[in-house]
Amino acid sequence: MPLTTRLERVHAQPLRWAGLGAALLLNLSVLPPAQAEAAADYPSKAVRVVVPYPPGGPNDLLARIVAQKVGEKLGQTLVIDNRPGATGLTGSDQVAKSPADGYTLLVSASVHVIYPSLFSKVPFDPLKDFAPVSLLARAPLVMSVNPGVQAKDVQGLIALAKTSDLQYASSGNGSATHLAAEAFKKQAGVALLHITYKGSAPAMNDVIAGHVQVIFDSVPSSKPFIESGKLRPLAVTSAKRSVALPDVPSMAEGGLPNYDLSTWYGLWAPAGTPPAIAEKLARTVREVLQATDTRARLAQLGIEPEGKGPAEFAAFQAAEAIQWAQLVKDSGAKLD
Repeated sequence: MPLTTRLERVHAQPLRWAGLGAALLLNLSVLPPAQAEAAADYPSKAVRVVVPYPPGGPNDLLARIVAQKVGEKLGQTLVIDNRPGATGLTGSDQVAKSPADGYTLLVSASVHVIYPSLFSKVPFDPLKDFAPVSLLARAPLVMSVNPGVQAKDVQGLIALAKTSDLQYASSGNGSATHLAAEAFKKQAGVALLHITYKGSAPAMNDVIAGHVQVIFDSVPSSKPFIESGKLRPLAVTSAKRSVALPDVPSMAEGGLPNYDLSTWYGLWAPAGTPPAIAEKLARTVREVLQATDTRARLAQLGIEPEGKGPAEFAAFQAAEAIQWAQLVKDSGAKLD
Protein backbone atom coordinates (compact mmCIF):
# COMPACT_ATOMS: atom_id res chain seq x y z
CA MET A 1 0.00 0.00 0.00
CA PRO A 2 1.48 3.43 -0.88
CA LEU A 3 2.80 5.43 2.06
CA THR A 4 0.55 8.38 1.26
CA THR A 5 -2.50 6.16 1.56
CA ARG A 6 -1.29 4.77 4.87
CA LEU A 7 -0.61 8.23 6.22
CA GLU A 8 -4.08 9.40 5.19
CA ARG A 9 -5.63 6.42 6.99
CA VAL A 10 -3.49 6.95 10.08
CA HIS A 11 -4.31 10.65 10.37
CA ALA A 12 -8.00 9.81 10.11
CA GLN A 13 -7.79 7.61 13.21
CA PRO A 14 -8.16 10.37 15.84
CA LEU A 15 -11.66 11.01 14.47
CA ARG A 16 -12.63 7.44 15.25
CA TRP A 17 -11.31 7.91 18.79
CA ALA A 18 -13.53 10.90 19.44
CA GLY A 19 -16.23 8.77 21.05
CA LEU A 20 -13.68 7.11 23.34
CA GLY A 21 -12.30 10.48 24.39
CA ALA A 22 -15.75 11.81 25.19
CA ALA A 23 -16.57 8.72 27.22
CA LEU A 24 -13.34 9.01 29.19
CA LEU A 25 -13.96 12.64 29.99
CA LEU A 26 -17.51 11.79 31.09
CA ASN A 27 -16.22 9.09 33.41
CA LEU A 28 -13.78 11.56 34.97
CA SER A 29 -16.70 13.74 36.03
CA VAL A 30 -18.08 10.92 38.22
CA LEU A 31 -14.89 9.71 39.88
CA PRO A 32 -15.08 7.71 43.11
CA PRO A 33 -14.65 9.93 46.19
CA ALA A 34 -11.27 8.38 47.01
CA GLN A 35 -9.85 9.35 43.62
CA ALA A 36 -11.31 12.83 43.81
CA GLU A 37 -9.78 13.29 47.26
CA ALA A 38 -6.40 12.01 46.05
CA ALA A 39 -6.43 14.54 43.22
CA ALA A 40 -7.40 17.36 45.58
CA ASP A 41 -4.40 16.64 47.82
CA TYR A 42 -1.99 16.02 44.92
CA PRO A 43 0.85 16.76 44.97
CA SER A 44 1.73 16.73 48.66
CA LYS A 45 5.47 16.27 48.05
CA ALA A 46 8.06 16.71 45.30
CA VAL A 47 7.42 14.98 41.97
CA ARG A 48 10.21 13.24 40.06
CA VAL A 49 10.21 13.86 36.30
CA VAL A 50 12.42 11.38 34.47
CA VAL A 51 14.04 12.56 31.24
CA PRO A 52 15.60 9.49 29.56
CA TYR A 53 18.28 11.57 27.79
CA PRO A 54 21.31 13.62 28.86
CA PRO A 55 20.94 17.25 29.98
CA GLY A 56 20.97 19.99 27.38
CA GLY A 57 18.97 18.48 24.53
CA PRO A 58 15.52 19.68 23.41
CA ASN A 59 13.75 16.97 25.42
CA ASP A 60 15.57 18.04 28.59
CA LEU A 61 15.09 21.77 27.99
CA LEU A 62 11.37 21.38 27.34
CA ALA A 63 10.96 19.25 30.47
CA ARG A 64 12.73 21.85 32.61
CA ILE A 65 10.69 24.77 31.27
CA VAL A 66 7.40 22.96 31.83
CA ALA A 67 8.37 21.41 35.17
CA GLN A 68 9.37 24.73 36.71
CA LYS A 69 6.09 26.42 35.73
CA VAL A 70 3.89 23.46 36.67
CA GLY A 71 5.63 23.20 40.04
CA GLU A 72 4.96 26.86 40.73
CA LYS A 73 1.25 26.41 39.99
CA LEU A 74 0.90 23.21 42.04
CA GLY A 75 2.99 24.45 44.96
CA GLN A 76 5.50 21.60 44.83
CA THR A 77 8.86 21.08 43.15
CA LEU A 78 9.04 18.96 40.02
CA VAL A 79 12.57 17.56 40.06
CA ILE A 80 14.17 16.67 36.70
CA ASP A 81 16.00 13.33 36.86
CA ASN A 82 18.11 12.63 33.76
CA ARG A 83 18.40 8.87 33.20
CA PRO A 84 20.06 8.40 29.77
CA GLY A 85 20.83 5.07 28.20
CA ALA A 86 19.77 2.75 25.38
CA THR A 87 18.12 5.52 23.32
CA GLY A 88 15.77 6.33 26.17
CA LEU A 89 14.84 2.79 27.17
CA THR A 90 16.65 2.88 30.52
CA GLY A 91 14.85 5.87 32.01
CA SER A 92 11.50 4.98 30.48
CA ASP A 93 11.65 1.49 31.98
CA GLN A 94 12.22 2.99 35.43
CA VAL A 95 9.03 5.00 35.11
CA ALA A 96 7.04 2.02 33.82
CA LYS A 97 8.01 0.10 36.97
CA SER A 98 7.41 2.97 39.42
CA PRO A 99 4.38 3.28 41.74
CA ALA A 100 1.31 4.60 39.93
CA ASP A 101 0.75 7.47 42.33
CA GLY A 102 1.63 10.51 40.20
CA TYR A 103 4.99 11.12 41.89
CA THR A 104 7.10 9.66 39.07
CA LEU A 105 6.53 11.00 35.57
CA LEU A 106 8.22 10.68 32.18
CA VAL A 107 8.93 13.34 29.57
CA SER A 108 10.10 11.72 26.36
CA ALA A 109 9.93 12.09 22.59
CA SER A 110 8.00 10.40 19.79
CA VAL A 111 10.52 7.56 19.67
CA HIS A 112 8.76 6.32 22.82
CA VAL A 113 5.88 4.79 20.84
CA ILE A 114 8.05 3.02 18.25
CA TYR A 115 10.53 1.23 20.51
CA PRO A 116 9.04 -2.18 19.57
CA SER A 117 9.76 -1.43 15.90
CA LEU A 118 13.35 -0.36 16.53
CA PHE A 119 14.42 -2.93 19.13
CA SER A 120 13.96 -6.70 19.17
CA LYS A 121 13.53 -6.63 22.96
CA VAL A 122 11.76 -3.85 24.86
CA PRO A 123 11.25 -4.22 28.65
CA PHE A 124 7.85 -2.49 28.56
CA ASP A 125 4.86 -1.84 26.31
CA PRO A 126 4.94 1.87 25.37
CA LEU A 127 1.15 2.10 25.12
CA LYS A 128 -0.05 -0.33 27.80
CA ASP A 129 2.49 0.32 30.58
CA PHE A 130 2.08 4.11 30.64
CA ALA A 131 -0.83 6.46 31.28
CA PRO A 132 -0.76 9.30 28.74
CA VAL A 133 -1.04 12.67 30.52
CA SER A 134 -0.33 15.39 27.97
CA LEU A 135 0.99 15.91 24.48
CA LEU A 136 3.38 18.73 25.34
CA ALA A 137 4.70 20.00 22.04
CA ARG A 138 5.87 19.30 18.52
CA ALA A 139 9.11 20.25 16.80
CA PRO A 140 9.35 20.03 13.01
CA LEU A 141 12.58 19.30 11.24
CA VAL A 142 13.83 21.39 8.36
CA MET A 143 15.07 19.93 5.06
CA SER A 144 18.14 21.86 3.94
CA VAL A 145 20.80 21.54 1.27
CA ASN A 146 24.35 22.74 0.81
CA PRO A 147 24.20 26.10 -1.01
CA GLY A 148 26.14 24.55 -3.89
CA VAL A 149 23.15 22.31 -4.71
CA GLN A 150 21.19 23.72 -7.64
CA ALA A 151 17.75 23.07 -6.12
CA LYS A 152 16.03 26.17 -4.74
CA ASP A 153 12.81 24.48 -3.53
CA VAL A 154 11.24 21.07 -2.90
CA GLN A 155 10.23 20.46 -6.49
CA GLY A 156 13.68 21.51 -7.65
CA LEU A 157 15.27 18.94 -5.34
CA ILE A 158 12.90 16.23 -6.55
CA ALA A 159 13.77 17.00 -10.16
CA LEU A 160 17.50 17.04 -9.37
CA ALA A 161 17.29 13.75 -7.47
CA LYS A 162 15.76 12.08 -10.53
CA THR A 163 18.74 13.00 -12.68
CA SER A 164 21.63 13.03 -10.19
CA ASP A 165 23.03 10.86 -7.40
CA LEU A 166 22.28 12.74 -4.18
CA GLN A 167 23.08 11.80 -0.59
CA TYR A 168 21.47 12.78 2.70
CA ALA A 169 23.05 12.83 6.13
CA SER A 170 21.31 11.63 9.29
CA SER A 171 22.21 11.69 12.98
CA GLY A 172 21.84 7.91 13.20
CA ASN A 173 20.02 4.86 11.95
CA GLY A 174 16.38 4.97 13.11
CA SER A 175 16.59 8.62 14.18
CA ALA A 176 13.91 11.16 13.27
CA THR A 177 16.37 12.70 10.81
CA HIS A 178 16.68 9.31 9.10
CA LEU A 179 12.98 8.45 9.04
CA ALA A 180 11.92 11.93 7.87
CA ALA A 181 14.23 11.60 4.87
CA GLU A 182 12.92 8.11 4.11
CA ALA A 183 9.35 9.42 4.17
CA PHE A 184 10.38 12.17 1.75
CA LYS A 185 11.95 9.62 -0.60
CA LYS A 186 8.79 7.52 -0.55
CA GLN A 187 6.37 10.35 -1.18
CA ALA A 188 8.54 12.15 -3.73
CA GLY A 189 9.42 8.97 -5.58
CA VAL A 190 13.16 9.63 -5.55
CA ALA A 191 16.32 7.81 -4.50
CA LEU A 192 18.70 9.42 -2.00
CA LEU A 193 21.66 7.54 -0.54
CA HIS A 194 21.67 7.46 3.27
CA ILE A 195 24.93 8.47 4.97
CA THR A 196 24.64 7.91 8.71
CA TYR A 197 26.64 9.69 11.42
CA LYS A 198 27.00 9.41 15.19
CA GLY A 199 25.05 12.54 16.01
CA SER A 200 23.74 15.73 14.46
CA ALA A 201 26.98 17.76 14.60
CA PRO A 202 29.16 15.57 12.35
CA ALA A 203 26.26 15.10 9.93
CA MET A 204 25.73 18.85 9.72
CA ASN A 205 29.47 19.50 9.29
CA ASP A 206 29.68 17.26 6.23
CA VAL A 207 26.65 18.89 4.59
CA ILE A 208 28.11 22.35 5.20
CA ALA A 209 31.42 21.16 3.77
CA GLY A 210 29.65 19.88 0.68
CA HIS A 211 30.53 16.21 1.16
CA VAL A 212 26.80 15.37 1.45
CA GLN A 213 24.05 17.35 -0.23
CA VAL A 214 20.89 17.08 1.91
CA ILE A 215 20.00 16.98 5.61
CA PHE A 216 16.84 16.82 7.70
CA ASP A 217 17.59 18.25 11.12
CA SER A 218 16.01 20.14 13.99
CA VAL A 219 15.22 23.82 13.64
CA PRO A 220 17.55 24.90 16.51
CA SER A 221 20.47 22.92 15.03
CA SER A 222 19.87 24.23 11.52
CA LYS A 223 18.86 27.83 12.13
CA PRO A 224 22.33 29.35 12.79
CA PHE A 225 23.67 27.84 9.57
CA ILE A 226 20.61 28.96 7.64
CA GLU A 227 21.03 32.51 8.91
CA SER A 228 24.75 32.51 8.06
CA GLY A 229 24.10 31.22 4.54
CA LYS A 230 25.88 27.90 5.08
CA LEU A 231 22.63 25.99 4.51
CA ARG A 232 19.73 26.64 2.16
CA PRO A 233 16.39 25.62 3.71
CA LEU A 234 13.85 24.11 1.33
CA ALA A 235 10.96 23.16 3.65
CA VAL A 236 9.95 22.33 7.19
CA THR A 237 8.51 18.87 7.73
CA SER A 238 5.27 19.94 9.43
CA ALA A 239 1.91 20.63 7.78
CA LYS A 240 2.31 24.35 8.41
CA ARG A 241 5.24 26.73 8.68
CA SER A 242 7.37 26.88 11.82
CA VAL A 243 7.13 29.97 14.02
CA ALA A 244 10.91 29.81 14.31
CA LEU A 245 11.40 29.82 10.50
CA PRO A 246 8.38 31.73 9.18
CA ASP A 247 9.94 32.34 5.77
CA VAL A 248 10.53 28.64 5.06
CA PRO A 249 7.60 26.86 3.34
CA SER A 250 6.03 23.62 4.55
CA MET A 251 6.29 20.39 2.59
CA ALA A 252 2.64 20.85 1.60
CA GLU A 253 3.51 24.21 0.06
CA GLY A 254 6.37 22.45 -1.70
CA GLY A 255 4.00 20.04 -3.40
CA LEU A 256 3.80 17.12 -0.93
CA PRO A 257 0.40 17.69 0.74
CA ASN A 258 0.41 14.41 2.70
CA TYR A 259 3.80 14.97 4.29
CA ASP A 260 3.54 15.90 7.97
CA LEU A 261 6.22 14.54 10.30
CA SER A 262 7.44 16.22 13.46
CA THR A 263 9.26 15.08 16.54
CA TRP A 264 6.81 15.43 19.42
CA TYR A 265 7.15 15.33 23.18
CA GLY A 266 4.80 13.86 25.74
CA LEU A 267 4.21 13.55 29.47
CA TRP A 268 3.40 10.09 30.80
CA ALA A 269 2.79 8.45 34.18
CA PRO A 270 2.92 4.74 35.04
CA ALA A 271 -0.16 2.78 33.98
CA GLY A 272 -2.78 2.72 36.73
CA THR A 273 -2.17 6.30 37.84
CA PRO A 274 -5.53 7.70 39.06
CA PRO A 275 -7.24 9.50 36.14
CA ALA A 276 -8.04 12.47 38.38
CA ILE A 277 -4.32 13.04 38.98
CA ALA A 278 -3.56 12.75 35.27
CA GLU A 279 -6.32 15.25 34.51
CA LYS A 280 -5.07 17.68 37.14
CA LEU A 281 -1.58 17.53 35.70
CA ALA A 282 -2.90 17.93 32.15
CA ARG A 283 -4.95 21.01 33.07
CA THR A 284 -1.96 22.62 34.75
CA VAL A 285 0.35 21.78 31.84
CA ARG A 286 -2.16 23.30 29.41
CA GLU A 287 -2.24 26.54 31.40
CA VAL A 288 1.56 26.67 31.41
CA LEU A 289 1.84 26.04 27.67
CA GLN A 290 -0.70 28.75 26.90
CA ALA A 291 1.28 31.39 28.80
CA THR A 292 2.93 34.01 26.60
CA ASP A 293 6.35 33.71 28.25
CA THR A 294 6.37 29.92 27.89
CA ARG A 295 5.43 30.08 24.22
CA ALA A 296 8.18 32.63 23.60
CA ARG A 297 10.82 30.44 25.27
CA LEU A 298 9.73 27.37 23.31
CA ALA A 299 9.69 29.30 20.03
CA GLN A 300 13.39 30.02 20.52
CA LEU A 301 13.94 26.25 20.57
CA GLY A 302 11.81 25.67 17.47
CA ILE A 303 9.24 23.90 19.66
CA GLU A 304 5.52 24.53 19.22
CA PRO A 305 3.29 23.91 22.28
CA GLU A 306 0.30 21.56 22.16
CA GLY A 307 -1.30 20.76 25.55
CA LYS A 308 -3.63 17.89 24.56
CA GLY A 309 -5.00 16.03 27.61
CA PRO A 310 -5.12 12.29 28.40
CA ALA A 311 -7.92 11.22 26.01
CA GLU A 312 -6.66 13.21 23.03
CA PHE A 313 -3.07 12.22 23.71
CA ALA A 314 -4.03 8.54 23.90
CA ALA A 315 -5.64 8.76 20.46
CA PHE A 316 -2.74 10.73 19.05
CA GLN A 317 -0.02 8.36 20.24
CA ALA A 318 -1.89 5.30 18.99
CA ALA A 319 -2.09 6.80 15.50
CA GLU A 320 1.53 7.96 15.61
CA ALA A 321 2.72 4.51 16.67
CA ILE A 322 1.24 3.07 13.48
CA GLN A 323 2.67 5.77 11.24
CA TRP A 324 6.20 5.69 12.63
CA ALA A 325 6.26 1.89 12.75
CA GLN A 326 5.50 1.85 9.04
CA LEU A 327 8.33 4.29 8.37
CA VAL A 328 10.72 2.12 10.38
CA LYS A 329 9.62 -0.95 8.42
CA ASP A 330 10.00 0.81 5.08
CA SER A 331 13.46 2.09 5.99
CA GLY A 332 14.71 -1.21 7.42
CA ALA A 333 16.02 0.59 10.50
CA LYS A 334 17.01 -1.49 13.53
CA LEU A 335 18.96 -0.44 16.60
CA ASP A 336 19.97 -3.90 17.83
